[in-house]
Amino acid sequence: MDKVFNPKAYENKLYQMWLNKGYFTAHVDKTKTPFTIVMPPPNITGQLHMGHALNNTIQDVIIRFKRMQGFETLWLPGTDHASIATELKVAEQLKKEGIDKQDISREDFLKRAWQWKEQYGNRINEQLKKLGSSCDWSREAFTMDENLSRAVKDSFVKYYNGGLIYRGKRIINWCTSCRTALSDAEVEYTETPSYLWHIRYPLSDGSGFVTVATTRPETMLGDTAVAVNPNDLRYADLVGKTLVLPLTGRDIVIVADDYVEKDFGSGAVKITPAHDPNDFEVGLRHSLEVIKVIGDDGIMNENAGAYAGQDRFTCRKNLIAELSAQGFLVKTEPYTHNVGECYRCHTVVEPLISKQWFLKMKPLTGPAIKYVKNKKIEYIPIKYEKTYLNWMYNLKDWCISRQLIWGHRIPAYYCGECGHMAVEYAAPTKCAACGSAKISQDEDVLDTWFSSALWPFSTLGYPEKTEDLDYFYPTSVLVTAYDIIPFWVARMIFSGLHFMKDVPFSEVLIHGIVRDSEGKKMSKSLGNGIDPLELIDLYGADALRFSLSTGIAPGSDTRFMSEKIENARNFMNKVWNASRFVILNSENQSIPKMYTFRLNDADKWILTKLNKTIRAVTKSLTKYDIGLASAKLYEFVWDDFCDWYIELCKPALYSENAEKRGECLSVLNYTLVNILKLLHPFTPFITEEIYGAIADKNVKASESIMISEWPEPVKKFTAVKKENDFQNIMDIIKGIRNIRAEMNVLPSKKIKLYMIAKNERYILKNLAYIKKLCNAEEVVFIADKTAVTEKTAAAVFDFGEVLIPLGELLDVNSEIERLEREAEKVEKEIVRGNGMLSNTKYTEKAPKDLVDREREKLESNLELKKRLIERIEYLKGN
Repeated sequence: MDKVFNPKAYENKLYQMWLNKGYFTAHVDKTKTPFTIVMPPPNITGQLHMGHALNNTIQDVIIRFKRMQGFETLWLPGTDHASIATELKVAEQLKKEGIDKQDISREDFLKRAWQWKEQYGNRINEQLKKLGSSCDWSREAFTMDENLSRAVKDSFVKYYNGGLIYRGKRIINWCTSCRTALSDAEVEYTETPSYLWHIRYPLSDGSGFVTVATTRPETMLGDTAVAVNPNDLRYADLVGKTLVLPLTGRDIVIVADDYVEKDFGSGAVKITPAHDPNDFEVGLRHSLEVIKVIGDDGIMNENAGAYAGQDRFTCRKNLIAELSAQGFLVKTEPYTHNVGECYRCHTVVEPLISKQWFLKMKPLTGPAIKYVKNKKIEYIPIKYEKTYLNWMYNLKDWCISRQLIWGHRIPAYYCGECGHMAVEYAAPTKCAACGSAKISQDEDVLDTWFSSALWPFSTLGYPEKTEDLDYFYPTSVLVTAYDIIPFWVARMIFSGLHFMKDVPFSEVLIHGIVRDSEGKKMSKSLGNGIDPLELIDLYGADALRFSLSTGIAPGSDTRFMSEKIENARNFMNKVWNASRFVILNSENQSIPKMYTFRLNDADKWILTKLNKTIRAVTKSLTKYDIGLASAKLYEFVWDDFCDWYIELCKPALYSENAEKRGECLSVLNYTLVNILKLLHPFTPFITEEIYGAIADKNVKASESIMISEWPEPVKKFTAVKKENDFQNIMDIIKGIRNIRAEMNVLPSKKIKLYMIAKNERYILKNLAYIKKLCNAEEVVFIADKTAVTEKTAAAVFDFGEVLIPLGELLDVNSEIERLEREAEKVEKEIVRGNGMLSNTKYTEKAPKDLVDREREKLESNLELKKRLIERIEYLKGN
């Protein structure tokens, strides 16, 4: 092993080795249980950001863990064609060349889009490899691959033939910049300060007026009615009469409709069927004319009269001025409300009447709600089930058509002669109604999320009945952020149930987003984004992965701080140096197999700790609690193994006794290999590199750690009493070291110790550790403190005391203050323990072993408090 931890020296080499050996490739093996994850496909326009890094680290931790547990694991990668985002990128590229998107044919634009995809589309997958993602790249999918396109066509035709897809005029969300329809999930709402304009509409007979209020006065040019509540007595005599629409001279009718809340505002509402979804429904009920006044480009059209040709917001400003000038504007008041914006370009969305394709939701959401409520699909954490259900209960028909070029073209065909429409899997050559060959395909493409909704089964071969589909579907767990539950998760669930008659996955693991150190969302506009590739270059992939794995909990956001990745890098250094120490000391040594020799107390302590860590990490990873698993590992590796056990081993390693040295190295290598296995899902590169350097074949059963078996606790290595007894030895060592440090005793200065102990025999057995690690030249056991006449500092424990003669170095008052501080800490623990044990909810419901441990801890603290008080009183008396 190199002397210094240098990830650049081996990360690329190891990843290529894994690829060459085919370790990532899944096989249909009926003797094994499959475990499948489909990667949320990143957009081909994307570059690796911290959100991708977190999401893929979590997935890779799970898949490597399951692979080592013996499952046939498939982590299926791929990318999404991202209709809107990619079309914008290609249009920008054309613009730089002086070409407008509208000036080239559909075929030429598609050719450029495919060229762009070939050039940039695989960029993010190459970046994911840098992270160490162990995906089955042989199955890499793209949403516009031939087989996935086949699945999209097949599902569209089946939906249509089943009466679930229809085409009709409806109010849809329209982006005037992207020039396409958007689904409800693609609209982001932000609180925006604006105004509420109150406008007077005069009655046609001159008998008075009705006042309405609006936040979008430019739409009044398309008003075809004013609605009032049928139970509102104020307007009872006016229903059926007409009003003169200001600035237009056009008459509009007053209608009665339950949609209007009579206690809100004036109780009268302007109705613009072409530009508001609720108004559209009112219009249908009352057979109102639909007048569209805003064009697809956001410019007022010919129906806007004098305002035709003006931008919608310019029109708003000019129209308000004219209303005011003519006396129609009653008042203007500040008003903050949610304004919808396009999720891609953040242009204010315009509700427009438009002929679009829709997928009926009610028949699909019923089963999707039922399966989640019946726990056939479980959300982790459970609170996100509510988010999902709220969305599903309120889902409107999904507008699935987009006015774009790049994407899956809708398989609907129109006859140029008779207008007959056919939805077919394959393009017809002639019209089924009149026989004409003048056939044209629908110009629109499908919403990107339509194809993404099929991802768990289209990637496995659907609509064909493939071996992969039969074996790997349903998949096991979906790992995703909470922000795309409505976009993607919900749609995959109803699509899987409809086409596969089974859930697409049994669990949905939701993680949060990565925020900056101040808790702000990372974004280009804020300039607080961090490039994961730069961090990998600086610290290595393992340090980045471990930093992202620590301090996280399912469903919760995490903050990225430079201290976290520096701590992770330091941990990698610690693992590297400890491993190098073991490997170097193992060279040319005769190392016996475990089980063939008697373990000493330090060995029993570390092996019991190892067993506990294996259980805890396995349990946490099984529950997908990545943060808790990494914390347990960090504590065991850094504190127990590196800081304690390796130090405890040094007397044996540096002794002349070859047998003891070999036995010590056997336990060291056994523990190290198990540590590497436990760490491997989190930090695959460093663990593989170290594993390859281990020479002890007794503990190394496979050529790669990646395909080695996950550790299991070994019953004969569990000695809880011995662990607790040895903890006393460590407490003594810590206590003495703390006093040496506080009294500024040089590390090289040898000291004498006096001990009062209940368990003298056990301490004598392990005295070598105390003398070596505390640099003590002599240890004297005494019955009580009266046997010592020198000035001493004391380390006080529930099982005894250690007195350290320090002569004039000891300031009695400072020693009393130190002991009183310790007594305060112990008193707090006693209060806490009493509180826990006096709580019947805890004592009756908590596991018995936890309650018993709490009682033992309380008894121990009470004894410790007693001894501390005795020592303080003794010092005060002297």
